[in-house]
Amino acid sequence: MTDTTQHALWNGPAGDAWVQAQPVLDDMFAPFADHLAQGVPPGSPWNVLDVGCGTGAVSLAIAARLGAGGHCTGLDISAAMIDMARERARSATYPVDFIAADAQRHVFAPAAVDHVVSRFGVMFFDDPVQAFTGLRVATRSGGTLHALAWRAPDENAFMTTAERAAAPLLALPPRSADGPGQFAFADRQRVLDILADSGWRDIEVTAVDQVCSIRTADLQRYVSLLGPVGGMLRDPRIDAALRAQVLQVVVDAFAPFVQGDRVAFGAACWALRAVAP
Repeated sequence: MTDTTQHALWNGPAGDAWVQAQPVLDDMFAPFADHLAQGVPPGSPWNVLDVGCGTGAVSLAIAARLGAGGHCTGLDISAAMIDMARERARSATYPVDFIAADAQRHVFAPAAVDHVVSRFGVMFFDDPVQAFTGLRVATRSGGTLHALAWRAPDENAFMTTAERAAAPLLALPPRSADGPGQFAFADRQRVLDILADSGWRDIEVTAVDQVCSIRTADLQRYVSLLGPVGGMLRDPRIDAALRAQVLQVVVDAFAPFVQGDRVAFGAACWALRAVAP
């Protein structure tokens, strides 16, 4: 998948869907926003860069912890998501701003960043070595990287439930084994090699297992908007009867995850940490 494809995807239906699903996604991934925010000392004067910031939840959580002189910049390729992030920031008094740009190709000021974070935003680069090299150049000597990425699909049953259930009914696009895409960083050694080839040092890639959840009342909305199945269900060419059938089959397939008024699942991820030389 090329950069042009990524730009079209996230500035088209996929980006619009994430904006519509913002409350659901913030609820689902709140533990990871907290995980990344906790890596920033309270009252810190750091200049933080949030890569693939989406609608701004992580940037806002980090900005709330910063002290005098601190600032967080969120960057995302999706103009629609950046617009929502800016709207959310207007009601806050935090030191935060947002940029609509491709992190892989954006020209950052050198050595201007103290700390780079990302919540599931770094798996979509078509040239990850180029992207992480740029981020390393943007980071001051001794500055740090802390990013989260998904592990393998077979460790994340929740994330693949919809497409497995819908497969008999829809011709879903195949997932690429090594990206760009959700599971592009599943191979730990590949991630280690990417960071090393990008010039980072003191590299750590460690497993993080986190329980996440959404309201049961939001499950149908989640299924109908997100992932490969959500993408197809949003296609106006899909027959209404087939859409209803797929939606029912897929929602039913999530039954093992339903716990009363919450749908809970284990998220299997990597935490990427490194230091700029």
